[in-house]
Amino acid sequence: MNTLTAPMLSSLDRCDRCGAQAYVRVTLGGGGELMFCAHHARQHEDKLREMSALIHDESERLASSSAFSADND
Repeated sequence: MNTLTAPMLSSLDRCDRCGAQAYVRVTLGGGGELMFCAHHARQHEDKLREMSALIHDESERLASSSAFSADND
């Protein structure tokens, strides 16, 4: 999978499949852009690889925010 460096995704960016917060931005060859939550990005990863889409993945932020909330319990 190709990786793209792009501006950080914010809480305003929403998954095109379910409306959850997007952690993955996909830029298609024709210039179109898709946003996915981590779940739907994983679900469509094989197809995106086939398409040689450029992917900006910030899903690692989920792990760091989970660790933070666990520390505060």
